Amino acid sequence: MELRDIEIFLTLAEELHFGRTAEKLYISPPRVSQSIAKQEKRIGAPLFERTSRKVVLTPLGVQLRDDLEAGYRRILDGVEAAKSSALGGPDTVTFGVMGPMWQDLAPMTAVFRSRFPQVDFRLREIRIDDPFTPLRDGDADVALLWLPVDESDLHVAAVAFTEPIVLMVAPTHELAGRASVSLDDLETYDILPSGLPVPAYWEAAISPARRAAERVRPALTREEVLWALANDEKSVAFACGQGLKYYDRGTAAYVPFDEQPTLQWGLVHRAGKVGRWVREFIRLAEEIGPISLSLELELDPRWLHRLEPAG
Repeated sequence: MELRDIEIFLTLAEELHFGRTAEKLYISPPRVSQSIAKQEKRIGAPLFERTSRKVVLTPLGVQLRDDLEAGYRRILDGVEAAKSSALGGPDTVTFGVMGPMWQDLAPMTAVFRSRFPQVDFRLREIRIDDPFTPLRDGDADVALLWLPVDESDLHVAAVAFTEPIVLMVAPTHELAGRASVSLDDLETYDILPSGLPVPAYWEAAISPARRAAERVRPALTREEVLWALANDEKSVAFACGQGLKYYDRGTAAYVPFDEQPTLQWGLVHRAGKVGRWVREFIRLAEEIGPISLSLELELDPRWLHRLEPAG
């Protein structure tokens, strides 16, 4: 079986549509049909069941797909590695991460380094006020960014990290002594923005309360948010888990939500083809699954304040 025929078969096994397969491979639909017919004749049995409404793999087709897929990827990766060596290019991956979050991804990056010790795995710090430029300029090959990422030239490849969103209030606030709160409990409070210089859709991602976008005060800095919390008993804000872990100063109280909202972070790269090592890193993230930052066992007294009874 020729490599091109393997590619056509695996693409059709994924798309289950002759037209989409042809479009994805830049060939004609008849070329797809001819290739599959040739493979089925050679094997002696159908690989796909075709009707006017759908295309599905036969059990034999499923077996062939599973047997061919890993080997085909190894062939492609080997060719890519040979091309890289021929061009004299080093095996490198530059990973963009905001602040100290590389520590939370350490289990993932450690596995990558152990599997591919020949790869020079580099860190590039991403500024929260300019998160996309390093990817666009090629200073980072892949980056861990808040989701969603609504940028036409960037692609979200996998969810790599999740963290809880909690309520942030002054230590003397009436909600500070609660074991947990509901999003519905916030209806009568003034919801402050994060104060971070982030896109509007990122601000919405960390504001899970209904109608929050209509009630959030505009254009406050982070310090102005903290000052407002400390001086206004009707003000509340949202915070995320890694913010508590790395940036808490002991000046606010944090209370979990009954609904347990989360903020997701994804591995993002430039749209289009990516290099072998970025693909391997993404594949590893999908294999390990999203790493979750849990605060249940990490909450210390500075994070979850309890009001002492009077007297």
